Amino acid sequence: MQPVVTVGLDGSPESLAAARWAADEAGRRGLALRLLHAWPLLAPEPGREPAAASSPAASHAADRNYWSQRLVHTAEAELRARRPGLSVEVALVARDARDALLDAAAEVEMLVLGSRGLEAVESYFLGEVSLPVVARAVRPVVLVRAAPGGGEPAPASPGGPVVVALDPRTPRDEVLDFAFHSAAARSVPLLAVHGRSVPLHAHTPWGADHGVTEEMTTDARTRLNAALRPWREKYPQVEVADSIRTTSPAKVVVEAATGAALLVVGRRAHPHSLGPRLGHVVHAALHHARCPVAVVPHPA
Repeated sequence: MQPVVTVGLDGSPESLAAARWAADEAGRRGLALRLLHAWPLLAPEPGREPAAASSPAASHAADRNYWSQRLVHTAEAELRARRPGLSVEVALVARDARDALLDAAAEVEMLVLGSRGLEAVESYFLGEVSLPVVARAVRPVVLVRAAPGGGEPAPASPGGPVVVALDPRTPRDEVLDFAFHSAAARSVPLLAVHGRSVPLHAHTPWGADHGVTEEMTTDARTRLNAALRPWREKYPQVEVADSIRTTSPAKVVVEAATGAALLVVGRRAHPHSLGPRLGHVVHAALHHARCPVAVVPHPA
């Protein structure tokens, strides 16, 4: 089976922006694209026999499915025109969207979803489907925001870097591999960022103790260079820079994402018995970063 990028479609401007972004990403990576629409009330496809096709039950099923079919086939036609030669397939699933997306995420290169929740008032709505899927998916999930007033992805700066958030004390190969691959596919630089809050004992009436912050920064840069070294060798075409700041990790990540082509953050894959968990850095990225955000699961 050809590796695929799957995008969830629900007809919203955000999901259409996600579909356009997913088509471009599939094209960059040489992958197929799958358009997934899930709705529990979808009827089974009627039989092909003339009698079955003309029966009242078949007519009712066709009516029930009309808007779902129109949604995915309209998107399919547009994306084929946008990316000639891209392999596009359609999946209509009579299931709860959350469950269907989680199952789809288990067998794809990445899952792409639309995101509404960046402003304080809007952020509540992000949790309806996207957050539970992001928190449980076993493969990377990318959330894409629509540009104001349309279904195009929110604009990124041309040639903007791929930004990856790292803790150099515990670097994760899954996160670095996704980030470097994404930068290479776009022919853009990669920026590795790390933030660490200054401990309370290092605060003084006139600010943070310079000796402590200098030691923290030196230690972090040494560890970060060691973590990046094998990936620089694997992707020599990718220009790499780093940014280390002694402040809130969430603040560092959100500020670094300004003008980025993509922000990549990691998530611990906890056993299901512990319930889905997203750290504060992931939450900040999903709610406040304006570029697409890739959440990559890794072992706890």
